[in-house]
Amino acid sequence: MVINKPGNITDRIVMLGKKESNVYILKGEDEYVLIGGGMIHIIPDMIEQIKQLGIEEKKIKRIFILHAHFDHCGIVPYFKKRWPWVSVTASRRAKEILSNHKVMGSITFMNQVLIEQYGLKKKAESLGFLSNMLEIETTVGDGDVLSCGGLSLEILEVPGHSSCSIAVYVPEEKAMFASDAGGIPFGDKIMTSANSNFDKYQESLKKMAPYEIDVYLAEHFGARMGEEGRNYLKRSMESADEFRAVLEESLRRNKDVNKSTEEITDRLIVEAPKDFLPRDVLLIVVGQMLKFLSKT
Repeated sequence: MVINKPGNITDRIVMLGKKESNVYILKGEDEYVLIGGGMIHIIPDMIEQIKQLGIEEKKIKRIFILHAHFDHCGIVPYFKKRWPWVSVTASRRAKEILSNHKVMGSITFMNQVLIEQYGLKKKAESLGFLSNMLEIETTVGDGDVLSCGGLSLEILEVPGHSSCSIAVYVPEEKAMFASDAGGIPFGDKIMTSANSNFDKYQESLKKMAPYEIDVYLAEHFGARMGEEGRNYLKRSMESADEFRAVLEESLRRNKDVNKSTEEITDRLIVEAPKDFLPRDVLLIVVGQMLKFLSKT
């Protein structure tokens, strides 16, 4: 079963945001964690959803950023200002990346583009949610285990989509929060998103796959439950194998990274669900994968 509308996923997991950008509240007995940093344009929706769903904001003690791409940390500055008591948590590599002024400048620019695109300029000004102040206060690494009101949050380093990607596994819920490190649900398919390192991306999928998973929680296009959740990472591994073969064949035939990038991007655009990444961003993602493969 696929759930891509905000609301309760399980008794202890709540989805917030929009279909194209999801974040999750994990509810322990006496404290909550927000998992996922989302896209900046979902902030007004989240404010309303938190109210409608009766989420006790004072119980939220931590915000997890699972990797440092602009579409996965856009909401964090606003909610850190709204909830000054929370600890913003990410990998050590993410902290390093987000400490770079050029990176933060790029993230701020992309957030401004989204605000204009969704007609939220006045709302952003009134709520004050366009900010480049983003500080990682707590870092975690592979094998760390954090607690949240009787729930365990097991940390896995899963590079490949980005060099800073982590996943959070909650054994009590048999729930895996992997963000784009597990691939991106792409209609009936799973888009391989090995932006940083294709080899490590595939290794990370193999690392996550043995976990007992009943709920797989993506940050684009919702959660997968039951058989969909249990089979998600297996399907993602198969998709990665197939897509790598497609990319390598295109490189052999074209003998030109730029030409192959245009070719593969055009193919993905035809297959993409509505509200997926714009072509300019998809070009960058495909180009990164092809450049890596061209060197190997």
